[in-house]
Amino acid sequence: MTVHWCGTGLSSVPGLRRLIQDGHSVTVWNRTVEKARKAVGDLIDDIRVFDPAALAEVVKPGDVVVSMLPGDWHVQLAQMAIDHGAHFVSSSYIAPEMRALDTAAKMAGVALVNEVGLDPGIDHLMAHHLVADYRKSAAYDVENVISFKSYCGGVPKVANAFRYKFSWAPVGVLKALRSPSKSIRHYTELEVKRPWDAITRYDAPLAQPEAFEVYPNRDSLPFMEDYRFDPRWPVKEFVRGTLRLNGWADAWADIFAEVDTASDDRLAELAAELLEQNAYGPDEADRVVLCVDLLAEKDGRAVWHKTYVMDAWGDARGTAMARLVSVPVSLAIEAVLNREIPPGVSPAPHDPKLLARWLEEVQTLAQHLMVVDHLK
Repeated sequence: MTVHWCGTGLSSVPGLRRLIQDGHSVTVWNRTVEKARKAVGDLIDDIRVFDPAALAEVVKPGDVVVSMLPGDWHVQLAQMAIDHGAHFVSSSYIAPEMRALDTAAKMAGVALVNEVGLDPGIDHLMAHHLVADYRKSAAYDVENVISFKSYCGGVPKVANAFRYKFSWAPVGVLKALRSPSKSIRHYTELEVKRPWDAITRYDAPLAQPEAFEVYPNRDSLPFMEDYRFDPRWPVKEFVRGTLRLNGWADAWADIFAEVDTASDDRLAELAAELLEQNAYGPDEADRVVLCVDLLAEKDGRAVWHKTYVMDAWGDARGTAMARLVSVPVSLAIEAVLNREIPPGVSPAPHDPKLLARWLEEVQTLAQHLMVVDHLK
């Protein structure tokens, strides 16, 4: 079985190298062969120019097609995988068009696995762990009031005046600021048109406690079902969102004002300016903070409260972001090859054995990873 890894961008390399070094049969496809050679040429010769038609000619039943390309490629490559009896893996959110392939994937007996990077990915694993832990606890009661918060962010290890740095072109970050979100706050569905309208403070229980600015992103509500919340649970808070350094909102105030109405051309121009002024330097350490918090209350008193926390930063192995996105992808590929993930479209798995194994691997990727029990 061959792993066809498409895309060797900044967030791809550690997981790809891990697969090759572990002896898997891998073919690398990239739009620029030279860039791919710089990334893995010391380990592998089978590096090809990414071309969907050429890829389709060589994909065989049981192979795995991996898309680390921009999101608009995922569905096309997943359909190709189905047509050839191959599996598909990506780190990206499941788009409606991807979900629509579920029946065809099941009929073909192939797995289309998504949301297995950092966020989405590791955050899902942490949420599954906490919900399962709560459900089997003595404190569990279907009438307990539930609050859930999941915040993740990539930030500079050493804070700058702009309170943020870019690893690649910032257009995606700027466009995301235009996206509305849905979450639950005080038992009520909260719809926010722009992130800066809903920035709040979050005190992260890290090894060294630290406060961040956070805001909801995307539509959090469907994840209650994915995280196996009982529909009978009274949910006071439920939010999945982005985490930023304190002072970020003030530093970005002018950006917010312009992004809201900027044309695509102006957005591209602004992105270029920001990248020039706030890019990571060579070998400069990035940082990733992820906190997933589950609280159960009875009569206004906490009866169960744990937070899964992760703090990671760039080191001799490279950037934290690259490790935390691509290594979980490689774990998903191995699980697919081992037939540990069933056919159909799926996000990060609930399976306790996979959860434990993957989170154990994440332990080696982050400098700090632990579950904080607030009631002990």
